[in-house]
Amino acid sequence: MAVQFKDYYESLGVARGASDTEIKKAFRKLARQYHPDVAKNKKEAEEKFKEINEAYEVLSDPAKRKKYDELGPDWKAGTDFRPPPGWSPFGGGDFRTAGRSGNFEFHFGGTGFSDFFEQLFGSTGRGRPGAGFGRPPADEEEFAERGRDVEGDLLVTLEEAMRGSVRAVSVRHSGACSSCGGSGVRAGRPCRACDGHGTITKTDHHQVKIPAGVVEGQRLRVAGRGEAGVGGGQAGDLYLRVRLAKHPDFEVAGHDLISDIEVAPWEAVLGTTVSVPTLTGRVNIKIPAGTQNGQKFRVRGRGLPQRDGAPGDLIVVTRLQVPEHVSDRERSLWEQLARESRFNPRD
Repeated sequence: MAVQFKDYYESLGVARGASDTEIKKAFRKLARQYHPDVAKNKKEAEEKFKEINEAYEVLSDPAKRKKYDELGPDWKAGTDFRPPPGWSPFGGGDFRTAGRSGNFEFHFGGTGFSDFFEQLFGSTGRGRPGAGFGRPPADEEEFAERGRDVEGDLLVTLEEAMRGSVRAVSVRHSGACSSCGGSGVRAGRPCRACDGHGTITKTDHHQVKIPAGVVEGQRLRVAGRGEAGVGGGQAGDLYLRVRLAKHPDFEVAGHDLISDIEVAPWEAVLGTTVSVPTLTGRVNIKIPAGTQNGQKFRVRGRGLPQRDGAPGDLIVVTRLQVPEHVSDRERSLWEQLARESRFNPRD
């Protein structure tokens, strides 16, 4: 099944040869602009935020970016995409799997990722090869067999990881009809069990609970919502692997959040109090006199919750910023300081 090609470089507004620093800077600028918590048009901002997060998810990861770039520069946004011959998805997986009566595809909705991302970087279902939809032909030996597990990715914002939420997720199953073996014809007549072309498509809708404190890579299990079993066998399970959405202000380390704070030279020397963002509002922290570049300050209880409910911490990292341009008066003062100061950073 063809899906719409996504130009991730265009989504972030950067050139294909952009550096990691340029990509991160572009993402942070757009993410601040379109974060649903600050945008006026919540629905439009939410879709744009997902789009730039997906682009950054790929372009900020060297392995994913290399795999994406292997598609070549000739693909155009808005066109249908099918992987070129011999091209294998990231990690060797695909949503299409050979079954006893044909091929089966799984496509997700409501996960925060596009079909394009899932086709390139998603996980394959696990377990037995899938069987077809509908009742097996009469001449086929019937036996109980468990359905395949199905696995996909779920984009979870840090706000959802903080508070928990419920997400509406759909899974569209497409596969060969078992009643006609995928031919579209049974007993010399058009098959009534499928679309007449040998394919059955079914969409299941699920309410998936995202518990507070989920972490990157955690799999959420929805029991019995994978592929249907055969001959009375149990259905497989649906697994959704958590991908924490990138945030313009925070990085995640376990249950701790890490945030940079820019500090002027005189603030580092003399000390100051600065306001820093958290997921639950801004807080003031004290920057003591003599603070060094890269020094870390811990704000307890302002991270993500753990399984026992205890919150992680916020780690604030100072980044010393030097003015690029100074006035004549400022230059005179800096020159005076240079003459009078006995500090030598190379001693």
